[in-house]
Formats: sequence, structure tokens, C-alpha cells
Amino acid sequence: MQIQHHTDIFSYIKAMEAQFRLPISLSDAWQWNFKEHITLSELYNNSQLSTGKSDYKPVKNITRPILNLQHRTEDIEVKDVQIYVDQEDKFHLSLLVKKYHDDVFVVENNIDTFIDELNVSRIDFGGGLSKHLNKPCPEVVPLQSIVFCDQTDLLSGPIGIKHFYSPDQLLAMGDKGWGKEENGATQTLEEVIVLSREEKKDDKQGTITETPGRYIEVYEVHGNLPKRFSDHTYQGEDYETRMFIVCFYTPIGGKDVGERNGIILYTAEEKESPFKLIKRDPVYGRALGFGGAEELFEAQVWVNYDMIRMQNMLDAAAVTILKSSDPAVAAKHPGGLKNMKNLEIVDIAPNTDIAQVDTFPRNMRLFETSVAQWETHAQQMGAANDSIMGQSPTAGTPFKLQELVTNESRGLHDYRRGQYAKHLEEIYQDWIIPHIQKKITQGTKFLSELSLEDLQYVKEKIIANQMKYWKNEKVLNGMTWFPDEEEAYAKKVEEDFRKKGSKHFIEILKGEFKNTPLSVKVSVAGKSKNLAVMTDKIVNIFRFAFSNPQGFAQVMQIPGMAKSFNQILEFSGMSPADFSGIEKLAMQQQTQQKASLPVEETVNV
Repeated sequence: MQIQHHTDIFSYIKAMEAQFRLPISLSDAWQWNFKEHITLSELYNNSQLSTGKSDYKPVKNITRPILNLQHRTEDIEVKDVQIYVDQEDKFHLSLLVKKYHDDVFVVENNIDTFIDELNVSRIDFGGGLSKHLNKPCPEVVPLQSIVFCDQTDLLSGPIGIKHFYSPDQLLAMGDKGWGKEENGATQTLEEVIVLSREEKKDDKQGTITETPGRYIEVYEVHGNLPKRFSDHTYQGEDYETRMFIVCFYTPIGGKDVGERNGIILYTAEEKESPFKLIKRDPVYGRALGFGGAEELFEAQVWVNYDMIRMQNMLDAAAVTILKSSDPAVAAKHPGGLKNMKNLEIVDIAPNTDIAQVDTFPRNMRLFETSVAQWETHAQQMGAANDSIMGQSPTAGTPFKLQELVTNESRGLHDYRRGQYAKHLEEIYQDWIIPHIQKKITQGTKFLSELSLEDLQYVKEKIIANQMKYWKNEKVLNGMTWFPDEEEAYAKKVEEDFRKKGSKHFIEILKGEFKNTPLSVKVSVAGKSKNLAVMTDKIVNIFRFAFSNPQGFAQVMQIPGMAKSFNQILEFSGMSPADFSGIEKLAMQQQTQQKASLPVEETVNV
């Protein structure tokens, strides 16, 4: 459908919405439709059938458990987002901006919810679409709300999104300039609400048939569109990138059936696209990648097929059918023998008999095997074997083998998480960091809980600064100091800092981050570590710590080992700050052991 054939935005929306229902050809043997793909993915995920469930049809949902597994294993948490100052002489400020992001910005703007929703859309449908709203946090566009787009490349053409607003919600959009003539509106919001109510009136009785669930349909269109759509006096063929907010209503007494008139609520030029798209397993020539629900379509269809056949067999087996070689029995009991009393006698002719028809479902085992095979196939497609799904292994499976299989099964999920992490880095760099930078430049103060690594870093900086100030005071007062005094003062500063615990107020001064470049890295390393493996390792560490204090104290002096020890504690659900004294305890035990050793006597000759 060529855009130049349309005279206004309204006819364009109607035509594109109709065209969007048609499939596209990916190859000679493969046709695909965006809307059908989304609908089918949503149906199977929610235990529904494409043919409906008006009659009794059993559904064994094998799609949802596997998708839920992928949601968990490919999830990225906000603590994995590492924001730092990308400037050598100001890198020490990275701790401040990181803590502000984790403890203030994320909470105030629901960043965690955005990351989760985008991840679910990416996995379930094969694509996640986010939209920049000139707010700190972008929003995830539900793919179900898209009424038209380029089905070969979602971001290459205009995008239409349908919203449903209640009157109150629509009036609230007046704060964004909707319904104002200076923003291209052809009707006010109040007039649109009145028209929507008039549209819902019963012409015969004149009563309003509006229900609480009835909303006003509003279309949001973004893309490169003819300039005449916004300026009806323009006769050229130039295009411009613009956003339209429009709605439709049916005029009272319209001549044509289904006639709908359009209203522009808002329109404005856009300098750049507000959308970013991430695909899961891209497929050449189509707008979305190969979705998590889509890879289970085939298995889900045949499992449903087998379940329906099995249910039919069970229904047949549940019916008791009698057969008789005596015609008189059927004549005397046309309704069957179901109403007979206990121990009642039935008269039958000589050499005749009454028996039950065998309805035992002998083929049931074949269907059960088929269902099991399709479930196994679905688990292989979704990289969701029994161990990663939390199911008990087969009896006799070695623990180390089970551990190896579980870790290997996470490989595909880790690969996809890495792709998702890169996309989040792009969103942060382009959309979120500018808001963080603007906010912290104004100055702020907040309460934060520091990790053991943070406490160590801050402690070292505080001791260095306090020692510098103490020495300057000594020099200015004409005093000198001895090394033991310097060591004692440093210990006092350290002890005072330790008494404050792990929670500290952090203050960012106004203008401190002015013209300071920020960058972001989403770290996913180690996120997929198995908790059972971590627990096994930490138990071994504790055994080593208390059986060999001297060796443990020496090992903990290695920065890499100390950091690994803290990470193991975190993955095990423990706070490293609670174990900050274990190294000190090991040193004390080492000193006590040395003191208890016998002193060798020396003889002067």
C-alpha cells in the first residue's frame, strides 16, 4: 500500500490496519504474519487454543513452564548494571554515581520492572520494543498493541499503536499538550469524550449503553509520512518524520454503514526515532526473531492433539455398554439396566447371555508415549532439560555428572543474556544516563548500604584523607610525630569508621558531576552460577578456614581470592559484611599458635 495514494492520516491508518492482517512471504514455502504470530504465542502461553475452547478440550500446557524457565535464567538484574565515570582523573567518583543509581534512581523510576518486561517480550514473542518518552525510564511497547508496521523490518517504516483510554485517562493527557489547537488538534479532549458517549447511545431509546470496560480508542503513529498529512494546504510530495495522535468516531446518522471520521489530538515533528528493538534469534526478512513460544508451536499442537484423543478414549472407557443375544431383554428394558435395583433378576431365554462390551483403551500407552516424546522435544528446543527445570535426576546419576549437565544446559541462556546485556547498555547510554547526569548535577543526599568491597575502598580513602589532614595540622602547629603515633591514629580512624556499620549517608555535591562523562557496562559474568555448586565450595572454604587458620590467612591476603570469597557469599544469599571478621579471627588464631610453640634455648659458647 503506497503512502502517496492517501490524502490524510486517517485513510492511511485504515488502509495500513487492513493490510497488516495479510501475511508476507519469507520464502516460497513459508508465509508469516505479525499479528497471527503474536496471537498464537499468547494463546499457547495461556493454555488456549486457536480454534477456541467452547467445547471441552483438554490442554496440557508445555509452553509456559519452559518460557518461565527462560525468563529466570536470562534475566538481568539492576545490580548487574555498572555505571562508571569515563574520565581518568574523576574515576573515583564512580562509586557515588553507582550507589545513586542502585539506591535512588532505580527505585524512583521502576527500572527493574522495565528490564523484566522487555526481557519477557523478547523471549515470548521473539522481539522486545522499547520507546523513549523523554522520561528517566523508557516504556516497553506491548507488541499486542501494534496495529500496523513493516512486517519485514519493524523499525524501517511507520509504526501504529492502539491505546485504550478511559475519559479520566484521556483528560490527563492534556498535560502533554493533547487536544490543544497549537499542537495540531482538531478537537478538544472534552469534545472527543462527548462524541464517544454520543456514539454509544441507543438511537431507539436514547439511553447510554456505555459499560465500565468501554474505552476510547486512540491511535499513536510514528514514522516518515507525507507533509500533507499535517498541512492540508501543502500540495507537494515532501516527507517528514512526525508523530500523530488520532482517534475515530462514528457520526450520528451517518449515511454509510461503518463510516468513521477522524480527529487529530496531537501532532509534532520527531528528530529521531523513539524506538529501539531487540530480536531473539533473528530471522531474515521478518520483523521479529524466532520467539520462545514459537519454537514450541509444533510440540504444543501435537501434545494437544494427543491429549484430545486420550480424553476421547477415556470418555469411551467410562461408558458401560451391555450386549445381549436375547432380543427380549432389549424389549423389556429399552432404557437399559441402569435403573435396576440391587440383586434384581433379569429373565433371559435359554442359550442366551448378557455381557459387557469391552471398551478398555488399549492404545492409551501409544498416546502417552507420544506426549512424552513431544515434551522431551520441547525441552530440547527450549534448552530446558530436567536438571535445569528443577526435576530430580534419574536414580543412579552421579552428582558431578548432574552438575556438569546443569551447567552446560545454561550455555544457550548465557549467550542470549549477553546479547540482551549489550542492548541494555545501548538503552542506558542513549536514554537513561542523560537523565541520571542531569539529576545528580543538581546535588543529592541519600542513605546507602555499602558492600564489603565498597567499605574497604571507602575506608582506605577516608584513612588517607584523615591522615593527610592530621599531618597538616601537626606541621602548622609546629609539632612533630613519631611513626607509632601515626599508626595509632590510623587505627583509630579505621575503628571509628567500622563502628558506623555498612549503612552510610552519601552526599553528591551540586555541580560535582558537571561535564563529567558517564558510561555503562552490564555485567552478566557469574550470574548463572549454580547455587548448589556455590554451597559446596563455601562449605569447603569454611572447613579449610577453621582447620588451617594460618593457610587461610595467607590466602585471604591475595586480592583475587578475597574477592572470590565475597562473591561466593553473595551467590549463597549471605552478606559479605557479616563475615568481615573471619580474616581477623584467622590472624588471631595464627598468632596464638605461634605463641604456644616451645622457645628454643640458645647456648653461648
